Amino acid sequence: MLLILQTIADSAPAKRPIDEVWLSQIADGDMDALQRLYDAVGNQVYGFALSLVRSPQDAEDVLQETFLRIHAHAAQYRPQGKPMAWIFTIARHAAMDKKRRRPPTQPLTDAEEAVDLSAVERADHRLLLTSLLNHLSEEDRQILILHAAVGLTFREIAAVMGKLPNTVLSRYHRALNRLQSIVKEDAFYD
Repeated sequence: MLLILQTIADSAPAKRPIDEVWLSQIADGDMDALQRLYDAVGNQVYGFALSLVRSPQDAEDVLQETFLRIHAHAAQYRPQGKPMAWIFTIARHAAMDKKRRRPPTQPLTDAEEAVDLSAVERADHRLLLTSLLNHLSEEDRQILILHAAVGLTFREIAAVMGKLPNTVLSRYHRALNRLQSIVKEDAFYD
């Protein structure tokens, strides 16, 4: 089980520092700063969006909408040392808006999802991880992905999701325990 979760963390893109100055530059109309921000977190935002909307095309739309909103609202960002939490809050809202506007779509097949999540998962664990994550509630899946794959702290996740940090921590551990019990139950051990 830990190997599977480590797979998520290992295959996550290397964390690039996000410079809060970029957001003020974006607010001043600096498109290069927006590009630097996109280069630094675009893949992570896409992966998070895909976990929420479950459609590659919708995830692309959410990614685009997220960066449009960042551009439009950068002047409203108040530096607090948590630009990632602010960005992922925007992405989460954009994904929820997308889900409300669209009729439900058919879930991805395991093969389609494995291809689309390849940036987050190692190839040899894609199907297993996808199957396991489908056993979690949407909220628990978000928490797990934001912490294990994106690298946000529990406080940052709490800010993104509008929850208390202790609630996020509790749900994270509950999700891990749920996955562990599924692995034991289904004899997924190597």
